Amino acid sequence: MNKDYWNERYAAGQTGWDLGKASPPLEDYIKQLGNKDLKILLPGCGNGYEALLMAELGFTNLTVLDIAPLAVEKLQDRLQSYPSVRILCEDFFEHVDNYDLILEQTFFCALPPSMREQYVQKMAELLVPQGKLVGLLFATEFDKAGPPFGGTTEEYLQLFSPYFTDAILEPCRNSIRPRQGNELFVKWVKKDL
Repeated sequence: MNKDYWNERYAAGQTGWDLGKASPPLEDYIKQLGNKDLKILLPGCGNGYEALLMAELGFTNLTVLDIAPLAVEKLQDRLQSYPSVRILCEDFFEHVDNYDLILEQTFFCALPPSMREQYVQKMAELLVPQGKLVGLLFATEFDKAGPPFGGTTEEYLQLFSPYFTDAILEPCRNSIRPRQGNELFVKWVKKDL
């Protein structure tokens, strides 16, 4: 599942995860954030609806990245009115920087489960002490091969606990209809290691 794989998915319009708008749970979370100067990363951002929402709301320090060049080209068009948004076409696992907040939206579930520990370590590496990783994770395993790949609360606690405290890990109250009862809202706070 390299950049060619994801680029081909975008080129073929095989983007079933794409809602065509910001995810309601993340939109609610974003709208309650008071500090518009937080340094924020949106990895594996695809069409970047959450980034567009944040730019429209006046957030000043956004970085969005995706491995698929076609997705990045579309992001550049969509966000051209917001030159302060940094748009990167690169591999998340090679990205170097530090952030106050990272938003997770269908990136974790796109990665093969064998990469999950690496994902958690990289998130911890990219966040400042007490930085937050906030987003949505699937609340069940799937019967079919992914992506997307599902998971369970128990698995997530085991994966994330060495690096994060679980400030929130609960069923979403405002998921879109097809995902109702199958999404967890998560807010992990990086431990001072």
